[in-house]
Amino acid sequence: MPVHLFAEITFPGWDPVALRLGPLAIRWYGLGYLAGFIVAGWVLDRLSKDRFLELSKAAVSDLIGWLVLGVVVGGRLGYALFYEPRMLLSPVDLVSIWTGGLSFHGGLAGVVAVSVLFARRRRVGWRRLADGLVMAAPFGIFFVRCANFVNAELYGRVAPAWLPWAVRFPTDPAAALASPELAAGGPLRWHEAYSGLRASGAWEQIATRIPLRHPSQLYEAVLEGLLLAAILWAVYVWRARPRPEAEPGPSNSAASRPGVLAGVFLAGYGVARFLVEFTRQPDRQFAGPGDQLGTVLGPLTMGQLLSLAVVAGGVWMLAWKPRAAAGDEAGRG
Repeated sequence: MPVHLFAEITFPGWDPVALRLGPLAIRWYGLGYLAGFIVAGWVLDRLSKDRFLELSKAAVSDLIGWLVLGVVVGGRLGYALFYEPRMLLSPVDLVSIWTGGLSFHGGLAGVVAVSVLFARRRRVGWRRLADGLVMAAPFGIFFVRCANFVNAELYGRVAPAWLPWAVRFPTDPAAALASPELAAGGPLRWHEAYSGLRASGAWEQIATRIPLRHPSQLYEAVLEGLLLAAILWAVYVWRARPRPEAEPGPSNSAASRPGVLAGVFLAGYGVARFLVEFTRQPDRQFAGPGDQLGTVLGPLTMGQLLSLAVVAGGVWMLAWKPRAAAGDEAGRG
């Protein structure tokens, strides 16, 4: 285990359960998704008021329902297909989403599928609708990745000695070996044990046996959430937003072509996730004594492999050119 040269960041140990209502436990993870969908509704409504999207308030509300279905069903099926194929043979495990296990890439595929169906039903251009959806997506990513950090899940690889913001996670396998209380709590009920260890001073006694790791959840929150949102909204405000003829600005720029914003999002997300995978702890089902990096195809992890597919989709969206036919005008995608 490397000796660290700088101070570490102490894991805050916030309770993953935000609110308890009798037997019902409302977790920050679920609230992260809820906040993402609420912000998505607000963003889509704003884009409609800007005349970027041709959707009424009722249509936006309807679309949010479709998106919830796409994210949950696609995310769960994607997790089973990419990470836990055995779940496909166990319907009970497959629908038990409260135990955790949603794949972003699967959720993305689900959103693509339901948005195509929605666009056909409402007779709106799918590429323009996709542009609107990606303007909202980074906010949801930010909320959920922050919730991943609160849950002490999806943490990173062991950090190098020079990293000043490394974290010791109470869900680390080394923590379970060092503390019977944490081992008994497991990945979902570690909070009470961790709080007790911190209060008694026992955590400091076992901390040196727990590796300092990259807070890769926060890397994703910043890169795939905040940074990508800033890029997309800058492109929208300066190049893609519809402008009155009297207002100066590039009203007919290439960025206003349907599908460009979606392409920027897909390419940006894919690159960011590909890079973060170098610091993210590999999924347990892929890592082993003979492959500590958890690769699945050559030097690539499953996350990197899927992210390359997302980048390819983004490049395709950016390269697509509308036909000159009247039915392909901007806004109809």
